[in-house]
Amino acid sequence: MATARLENPAPRIGKRLATFLDLIKFAHSIFALPFALIATFMAARAIGLTWPGGLRMGLILLCMVAARTFAMTVNRLVDRKFDVLNPRTAGRPSVTGAISPRFMGGAMVVAAGVFIAGTALFWWLLGNPWPLLLALPVLAWLGGYSFTKRFTWLCHFWLGASLGLAPVAAWIAIVPPHGPLLTLPIILLGTGVLFWVGGFDILYALQDEQIDRAAGLSSVPAKLGRRGALWLSRLCHLLTIGAFLALGLAVPFHQLYWIGFVLCTVLLVIEQSLVTPRDISRVNLAFMTVNGLVGLIFGALAVLDLLIY
Repeated sequence: MATARLENPAPRIGKRLATFLDLIKFAHSIFALPFALIATFMAARAIGLTWPGGLRMGLILLCMVAARTFAMTVNRLVDRKFDVLNPRTAGRPSVTGAISPRFMGGAMVVAAGVFIAGTALFWWLLGNPWPLLLALPVLAWLGGYSFTKRFTWLCHFWLGASLGLAPVAAWIAIVPPHGPLLTLPIILLGTGVLFWVGGFDILYALQDEQIDRAAGLSSVPAKLGRRGALWLSRLCHLLTIGAFLALGLAVPFHQLYWIGFVLCTVLLVIEQSLVTPRDISRVNLAFMTVNGLVGLIFGALAVLDLLIY
């Protein structure tokens, strides 16, 4: 008689987890992380520290990753009925059933729980209650983004504000009760991220202009058309450059920051040049590669500036 073999569940679980992380584009955390780190080191300097410390940085990273995981899981869960209609998204694991709604619901609850626990640790270990007090409003804002395309073409700016919360939240997690809840420089940093993300999300949405119209969804390309969307995206990135210029003057930063600022400006010009009214074939190059470089280069040089000077 053949002996039954028990299948090792570990590879299946690992494969499902890898599929889930790809579904929520976990690697895209790189967009917000550099700006959260800039705010972290700005906040450390504001309370008289050169280095924010491993505990603060670890909790900020934990909360940021958990919050983004929550937001992206909500998005994939509630957008399934629209994703199935879009050739670009019809193959997503959330649509094909490779990742079940039950799994996504569980991941969403776990991510929210980790985020709230992380914010509570700021109070318990560092005496700062603000992260915990703001935890539920932040989760509500992040989760709310997934519904905005149903009623407003300003959805891109809701997303921008969601990522713009990362540096603002990092500041609030460190400075109170030692200093002010917000300052002009941190507002400028968050504003710059808001328009940066809003600008590149408009570019990305160009791919779905016709699909959005057919599905009754709101977006800038669906409302303004390709040419109008491109001009609004360019205005957003011009405002980003203005916000980062004002930030550099307000802190004030030094040489490394300004090198990063110039490179950031050049990269945003390149990003805009890659997409035209007649050709949007390079939108993914603009979205992933160029924006990844913006965050990495600008973030690294700004942090080094704060550490060295």
